[in-house]
Amino acid sequence: MSGGEQGAPPAWREALLAYLAQHDVLPGNVDKARITPIAGGQSNPTYLIAAGGDAVVLRKQPPGQLLPSAHAVDREFRVMQALQATPVPVPRMRHYCASREIVGTPFYLMDFVRGRTFMDPALPDLTPPERGAVYAEVGRVLAALHDVDVAAVGLADYGRAGNYFERQIARWSRQYRETETAPIAAMDALIDWLPQHIPAHEATCLVHGDYRIDNLIFAADRPQALALLDWELSTLGHPFADLAYHCMCWRVGPELWRGFAGSDLNRLGIPDEATFVAAYCKARGIAPPDDWDFYLAYSFFRIAAILQGVYARAKAGNAASGDGAAMGAKVAPLAALGWQAAERCGA
Repeated sequence: MSGGEQGAPPAWREALLAYLAQHDVLPGNVDKARITPIAGGQSNPTYLIAAGGDAVVLRKQPPGQLLPSAHAVDREFRVMQALQATPVPVPRMRHYCASREIVGTPFYLMDFVRGRTFMDPALPDLTPPERGAVYAEVGRVLAALHDVDVAAVGLADYGRAGNYFERQIARWSRQYRETETAPIAAMDALIDWLPQHIPAHEATCLVHGDYRIDNLIFAADRPQALALLDWELSTLGHPFADLAYHCMCWRVGPELWRGFAGSDLNRLGIPDEATFVAAYCKARGIAPPDDWDFYLAYSFFRIAAILQGVYARAKAGNAASGDGAAMGAKVAPLAALGWQAAERCGA
């Protein structure tokens, strides 16, 4: 789960507790509730609120000037609420508040889900059979997400159908330019190359936008996903965008990003990239993607643009966690991996 602003108790504690009592959101002795930042993320500040035997999670926008489409906590709340009765595991949503008068920004509250979170995709604390089972579950959840009937769950207007990559490349190119701090040749090349090489294959489904293993909470005693979190970037889009984004972990080493490139996957019990992709496609009854390197090039470009924004927010003092500045050093190497994928496409 994403991290929180530092400082305890927060300045808005009393206003929030009064609001919770008024709306009967958190049963029990609200006055004695403990509010604790949940650290570790780069985006929307997140807090655990515990009162008696009950606990909820609060997600809010960060303070300061924000890009117009960023930190849309209202969309996070809406999509998880819509998915409550689907095979996609999400926490129970409790309340959304659009007012800025309570905690300084809009926020929402959801159930606190107890379980395991794996920050390292190599899963060092598990056995090889356990690793394989976890990755099978990661693929199952992704396939279930992409098979959701968006009209049936009330998300038909959650985004636009068609031309997904064209719109996303334009969006992230624009946001990258708005937060650019130094020239990066690979990013310049990708911004030129990507719009000219979009595959003809069109598909529209609900996409998560940040599908990584560390955004899943697993049961403590079995390889079952209990909740998929961090839906800030979700929309209607192309399923291969989510798939390739997740598959970046096979292409990067742990020193650069959350990945295990160069590891002995047979020894670890983790499927190779092709096997994972094939299992996902089989679960959905679709053919493996053509132009796979385009989707990888796009994914590396996109994460580089996102991290550039994190770095720019850190420089402006608006990052949600303290390591935002370190993200700036990762932008160029990730962009270089994107350009390598483009070159494999004949760039």
